Formats: sequence, structure tokens, C-alpha cells
Amino acid sequence: MARDLLKPAPAQRLPWLIAGGAMAVAALLGWQVWRANDSGDPVATSLAAFEKANRLTVFSAQLAPVVSADDVRGYGLLKSRQIAVIPARIDYTLDLARLDAARFRWDQPGRRLIVTLPPLELSVPNLDEARAQYLREGVWITGPAQAKLTRDNTLQAQRQAAKQARNPALLELARGSARQAVGQNLSVPLKVAGHGDVTVEVRFEGEKGTQ
Repeated sequence: MARDLLKPAPAQRLPWLIAGGAMAVAALLGWQVWRANDSGDPVATSLAAFEKANRLTVFSAQLAPVVSADDVRGYGLLKSRQIAVIPARIDYTLDLARLDAARFRWDQPGRRLIVTLPPLELSVPNLDEARAQYLREGVWITGPAQAKLTRDNTLQAQRQAAKQARNPALLELARGSARQAVGQNLSVPLKVAGHGDVTVEVRFEGEKGTQ
């Protein structure tokens, strides 16, 4: 049986590599709030801060699904297998259009704004097949067999990446990044609007925070 290593192995073979980051748009939001000239209500200020924003990408995960596919032809005489490591990226985003007034609560005695975020949305896995690593096994692999093996690998990698992206540890990292991003992007507009030092508490639906 012949083994054909088609491409050099990537430098990193971890199941997934995390890359996170929050968008720094507080200055722009502060400018929008100043122009909005709201009535002095912290909730109105917060709504004005996100008024023209659509989506916020709060986290990205770089994954490396390892998948395999088999093909049998010629009445069982031609058997082949292809193993693939295909890098994939998935973005975690917030739909800011869902941040209506019902998701904001102002605690006047504690000078605290409580924000309840909608669930994170995950993008479709973006496979980087140009950097994929393939290992083929088989005495003779026909062109149609190779094409089918590659298609099967791609479909499996998409499914596996989507499943890996919902790993509880990754989801919690993404939520933490979202909390930080929203908190930072509201603190400055609130200060610009004249509300002073306000504590912004950000949580997701179903989470409990301090009362």
C-alpha cells in the first residue's frame, strides 16, 4: 500500500487555536451619542450608542479539524483513503439590532447599567483549503475517486468545525470577550453624555448577575 504525503505539515497541529479580540469603537459611539442629544436617560444614551451599528464580531476561533474519507471502486479491488487537516475560522458575533430598551436596566442607587445580551451567533465555518494537509492511502487512486474523497473531507471538516466551535470553553471565551466589548463601548458614551462614572454590567440571557 502506498502513502502519498501531498503537502508539508503545518507548524501548529493543535485541535484549535484561539484568537479573540473586541472592537474598539468607543470614541465613535461617544460622538454619535453627543450628536444624538438625548434626554439624559442612561438607557436612551446606550440605545443611541448602538443605533447605527448592525453586528459586532467579538471573537474568532481558528480550528483545525482532522477528518478522513474512504472510497471503494472496481468491485472492491480499488480501495483508497484520504486524511485531511483543514484550517477553519469561525466568527462569534452579536446582533446589535436586537439590543432594544427591554435589554437595558438602570439602577439609579448603584449608578449601574445592566445590559442583557442576546445569544451569540456563529458564522458558517470558513475553510482555508489552500493550507490544508492531505495524506492519501491506496494502490491506485483514480481522478474521480480523489475528487470524491476531497469533497467528503470538506463536508466533514465543515461539520466538525461547527461542532468544535460550540465547545463550552470556546463559547465562554467568546462571551467574555462580548461582555468586555459591550462594557467598554458603553462606558465612554455614558461619560460623554454627562452621566459620570457608571458601572456597566453585561450578561447574557439566562445568566445571573449581582442584584
